[in-house]
Amino acid sequence: MSVRLKLTLSYAGFLMLAGVLLLAVVWVFLLRYVPPEAVYAQSGHFSPGRDDLLKEFVPRAGWALFALLVCGLGGGWLLAGRMLAPLNRITAATRLAAAGSLSHRIQLEGHEDEFRELADAFDAMLARLESQVGEQRRFAANASHELRTPLAISRTILDVARKDPERDVRADIERLHTVNARAIALTEALLLLSRADQRTFDREQVGLPLMVDEAVETLLPLAEKRGVALHISGESAVCSGSPALLLQVITNLVHNAIVHNLSEGGHTWITTGVRESSVFVAVENTGDVMPPELVATLTEPFQRGTNRIHRNQAGVGLGLAIVNSVVQAHDGALHITPRNAGGLVVVVELPGT
Repeated sequence: MSVRLKLTLSYAGFLMLAGVLLLAVVWVFLLRYVPPEAVYAQSGHFSPGRDDLLKEFVPRAGWALFALLVCGLGGGWLLAGRMLAPLNRITAATRLAAAGSLSHRIQLEGHEDEFRELADAFDAMLARLESQVGEQRRFAANASHELRTPLAISRTILDVARKDPERDVRADIERLHTVNARAIALTEALLLLSRADQRTFDREQVGLPLMVDEAVETLLPLAEKRGVALHISGESAVCSGSPALLLQVITNLVHNAIVHNLSEGGHTWITTGVRESSVFVAVENTGDVMPPELVATLTEPFQRGTNRIHRNQAGVGLGLAIVNSVVQAHDGALHITPRNAGGLVVVVELPGT
């Protein structure tokens, strides 16, 4: 039997039980005190006995119970259908999700009850699943799109070397090493981006100045090679998050500030601080003048500098995309604004502890 039929029979059964109990109350507290036979008073007044009352009462009580049964079945069927209507919507949404449609939402109206709570929880689950599936699809699309080029280059180098056995392969080996290194860096960046999107990391207390010092120490040789001066300032700022991911955020920002700086005599300023209930790290660098409409696209994957990706440039075009994903996973905000004199100001704001 369906749940609706079970509920209908339950409603009707309880209604019949209530009717029988009512009749039992009438018998126990009224009819049993009536004399069995009729009584005729001397004044001619007639008092019916118990048998007379039962003769008149039982058929009508039977019809009343029958009417209660019909009303219980009919009303119970309608009431059960109304009560189970939200469950039918949830079931329909479940079937759509099982068929692969994750964009559908129940959006159940009405008061806050168990069905509304279940529907809201199901909508939240669908939203999270849709987001994760979307991230997986974007990961696969980005990986296939970007890995195609280094793999094609590797195949071309190998084909050329195979067709010319007397060719000096030392230059080809060096090119293969460079291409494979870039493919490995791209794969690691995509995995880091996917990890940040899925929020699969443990949180702990993180001091942003320590992260800045570690990132600057790592990138100092690159800054010296490119003639970019690094300036560190600010105050203590502590937040809750993943040390590895937050270190990657600061490293990416400082690395971009160095790479996209002036060729000689450039500057990069890294500042940490506290703003009310949040903490921040700001990275400002000199460089080329960038229009605001281009700045808005820099957090898109594989967008680099003032143009789309150039294969002869360093990096894989995922630096700010990773920064944006990690910051969002830490419930923070990323602000990118162009400097009037050229370059960028990138501010990462995170909830404080």
